[in-house]
Amino acid sequence: MDLTYSLDGSLLRRFPGFVRGVVVARGVKNSPLSDVTALLRETEETLRRTLTGETLKEDPRILSWREAFRGMGMKPGDFRPSAEGMLRRVLRGQALPSVNPLVDIGNIVSLRRLFPVGCHAVDRLEGNLEMREAQGTETFLPFDSESVEHPEPGEPVFLEGNLVLTRRFCWRQGRRTLTLPDTTAVEFNVDALPPSVQEEVEAACREIEELVVRFCGGSVRHEVLHEGHRRMVLLTPQEGL
Repeated sequence: MDLTYSLDGSLLRRFPGFVRGVVVARGVKNSPLSDVTALLRETEETLRRTLTGETLKEDPRILSWREAFRGMGMKPGDFRPSAEGMLRRVLRGQALPSVNPLVDIGNIVSLRRLFPVGCHAVDRLEGNLEMREAQGTETFLPFDSESVEHPEPGEPVFLEGNLVLTRRFCWRQGRRTLTLPDTTAVEFNVDALPPSVQEEVEAACREIEELVVRFCGGSVRHEVLHEGHRRMVLLTPQEGL
């Protein structure tokens, strides 16, 4: 049976214009010997030369997420979208940790495009993936804690069945789909809100594909989920993970 990936209509009505690019990569080698770390450092240096804390606060790609978080009752300073959190660290002169090539690729494209980018291992998936508003009964297992959490009702969450993989759109990833050195299949999420447009997300997806093939090999493809295209096939039995 196919594993599917979908966006819930009520979430899209609450956040009109939300777009999620999905890049699927299979048969990859997530070797720590990759040269991708050097590219990450180069990307950080480029940002420090071209961006400041003030221009970051005014960038529409960052402002849109700040407004979305504020609309959910969350202070942007307390709950930063992943892209803004990384950018601020880089602008303070800190080097992002090099986790592994696939995670580093997601971070590179997030820094270049100023979009939140998440990387999830899918070689152990058992259920369909969905982005929707939480009911509050779902479970979340943080990667840095043994305590089980439950999302707040109405919180935008990314799930496999009833297990939350990421809380608050793009704020915090859980343990279930961490990308590890032996991971052979992943999916990347590229998120955008207006005024960003679908073509910009497409470009970010293509950049991820190019970097994955360059540094990790394998086969790649992508689709963009939005109001007019809310469901895709993530994996088929024939793909034989």
